[in-house]
Amino acid sequence: MTQNDMMAEIRDANLSYLMLAQQMIRADKASAIFRLGISKEIADLIEGLNNSQILKLAGSNMMLARFRFDDSAILCMLTNYNKERSLAHSHAAILMAAQPVEEIQ
Repeated sequence: MTQNDMMAEIRDANLSYLMLAQQMIRADKASAIFRLGISKEIADLIEGLNNSQILKLAGSNMMLARFRFDDSAILCMLTNYNKERSLAHSHAAILMAAQPVEEIQ
């Protein structure tokens, strides 16, 4: 994969993420804040973005979305747990809900 291909993939992922996030926020803000792991202030900003702003932000050379967890136990729970799969997802959601919201520095 070339550098240009990678940048195009990042732009596509950013655009998809922003459009989905905005749609989720407009449909049910409280649920979106929980599912996206963002603060109310960030949710308000994303909700208010117009199409031009979304495209400009998506064009960044950095990924806007990131994993909500740095704990390998949660990742393993979501990918490798064989018994009671729905219980594993619920347990992982509880653990992620306890994590603080990311802050923009």
